Amino acid sequence: MPNDPAQPDPPEADLVALLGSRLCHDLISPIGAIGNGLELLALAGSVTGPEMELIAQSVAAANARVRFYRLAFGQVGDQQRLGASQIAKILTEFGTMGRINYDWQVEGERPRSEVKLACLAMLCLEAALPFGGTIEARETGGHWEIATRSDKLRAEPRLFARLDGTPGDLTPAQVQFALLPIEAARQRRHLSWTLADRQAAIRF
Repeated sequence: MPNDPAQPDPPEADLVALLGSRLCHDLISPIGAIGNGLELLALAGSVTGPEMELIAQSVAAANARVRFYRLAFGQVGDQQRLGASQIAKILTEFGTMGRINYDWQVEGERPRSEVKLACLAMLCLEAALPFGGTIEARETGGHWEIATRSDKLRAEPRLFARLDGTPGDLTPAQVQFALLPIEAARQRRHLSWTLADRQAAIRF
């Protein structure tokens, strides 16, 4: 059946968000079911030992990643808002099995669209921290800063140049450098970044 000409296809950025939401939605249920199954096995005492603990940790990590990726890559509703405690919980769980800590210093509820930008920016800075570190999110008067400081910072200027629209090849692990400027433009926010020897920041 042909498309209704009165209903144009959504922009490419929206299609990416729809795909992200679809994948996260379809993954979260089976991951949750595995977690519930593990809890039942533990209660029954039929399976114990370090193997069980490892599986449980892996399921928790997968669940945390899906929840975070849903914020960073998923579709954003016009009126959706998220509370500080909810965001901080997702970030804490997301960083539990990795080398990076996420410090959400933004108080109160925030539009999910702004949280999406912050999460994409965090993923960009994460690429500069191969040895771990802390990424902080701050907001003052509507201006956001996502920043990190590390003695072992390994930032690639060519990747951050993508935030300005400079063309260049990306790997799947670097897709956030392409998506962040697209989303910032969609929200009509000016995007800027700075790199130094031991610190990096993205502002919008």
